[in-house]
Amino acid sequence: MSESPYEIIIGLEVHVQLATQTKLFCRCSTKYGAPPNTQTCPVCLAMPGTLPVMNRHAFELAMQTACALNLEIPRFTKWDRKNYYYPDLPKGYQISQYDLPMSQNGYLLISDPKGQFEPRKVRIIRAHLEEDAGKSMHDEAAGKADSRIDLNRTGTPLLEIVSEPDMRSPLEAKAYLTELKLILEYLGVSDCNMQEGSLRVDANVNLHLQTPEGKVATPIVEIKNMNSFRAVERAIAYEAERQYEVWQETKQKIGDVPKQTRGWDDQAQVTRGQRHKEESSDYRYFPEPDLAPVTTTEAEVAAVAASLCELPRQLRERLESQYKIPAYDADVIVNQGKKTVDYYESLAKLGGDGKLASNWVQQEVLRIQKERGIEIEAFPITAERLAGLVKAVAGKEIDGTRAKDVFAEMLDSGKTAADVMKEMGIEKVDDSELENLCRELLEANPKVVSDLKEGTLKAVGVLIGQAKKKNPNIDPGTFRQMCIDLATKM
Repeated sequence: MSESPYEIIIGLEVHVQLATQTKLFCRCSTKYGAPPNTQTCPVCLAMPGTLPVMNRHAFELAMQTACALNLEIPRFTKWDRKNYYYPDLPKGYQISQYDLPMSQNGYLLISDPKGQFEPRKVRIIRAHLEEDAGKSMHDEAAGKADSRIDLNRTGTPLLEIVSEPDMRSPLEAKAYLTELKLILEYLGVSDCNMQEGSLRVDANVNLHLQTPEGKVATPIVEIKNMNSFRAVERAIAYEAERQYEVWQETKQKIGDVPKQTRGWDDQAQVTRGQRHKEESSDYRYFPEPDLAPVTTTEAEVAAVAASLCELPRQLRERLESQYKIPAYDADVIVNQGKKTVDYYESLAKLGGDGKLASNWVQQEVLRIQKERGIEIEAFPITAERLAGLVKAVAGKEIDGTRAKDVFAEMLDSGKTAADVMKEMGIEKVDDSELENLCRELLEANPKVVSDLKEGTLKAVGVLIGQAKKKNPNIDPGTFRQMCIDLATKM
């Protein structure tokens, strides 16, 4: 595989809607799905004479996130006005934070259990609070071009998390977003529903190329309008190729072309130019005169840090160590969410085999959830009941194939594993009975004995089929090893 002619430089800006019941500076509801323009008031509509009042809960959720992302939380932060005009921004400015954000200088560790990239520490420049704008809706049906504005979202608390350009591939960007989303969900600070706009991502992408004249860089492009992590991955990959093609044609250096904002067209799988990217000076920031600065104490920050739940990285490491499962298994389970982790832990403890419990969760529980479109809370078999089946498999009372038949019956009947096994006539085969069956079949198949003595272990396969016909309750693995051991002594 040839080496890439360029290095992709990726930084991400993530906007997270915080899970408050009311907006950042007024008491309007933040509930999603209400009729357009029904969750507004004079404050979020910027009527003359109205004054904002900060939502303290939003600041507390932001502090939890900052602590989880290893960010420094200063003792003093202020609000600023970010001035720009959009049709869905009633004030003509956005209350945000500029030079004194509520947190800065943190990091997020990312890795890939499949080993597709080396573990990386992605630095986070800042995470700051701001209010959201409204939503513009464009009807571009044939023959008309109507635009409507819904201001329900105006004033919803946003936490903008800005990374350094530390990622070097679309895969790393996706891993960063996946881990960040997991942390936010475990903390409960946001539902992170991208379809509803609770989590939105902008990617800043450019290329570094080595030429005979030295290293050059393409202009930075900000990509917007990405509504899934898969879209982010594809958009970055496309944009990297597009920038390289443009550079090959023009050989322009970084100073020759202004920064640009492009939108991702998911249907066409391309980015399209929108406008030149604004600089901070274009927003004419100045301190918000209607809001007092926010102060925090070291004791308050320490209390927030101490209150955090077990975060995904810590949880993976504990599951690996406590239940003796591979990193891949721990990653799959943790990525399903806290309730799935709770289900797995109950199953592993009661079933007595962490790896076997992991296999059942990954192969059967998640499969049924996907087929039926249900959450783990609605799964028909409780962890306690599934543990009975796991114990039976671990104790060689039933083989894996028949265990799946029992599992299927448990799903539909609600019965315990013991009851289903009894109804199906499944019981553990006594060791002496199993040994007698091995001897009987070996004596009837001298060619198999000869092959086994010569080291052709797969020859025992023909005996397993015969044994299952005589007694369907035998455990194939145990029977196989017993036949091999007996054959060498004959």
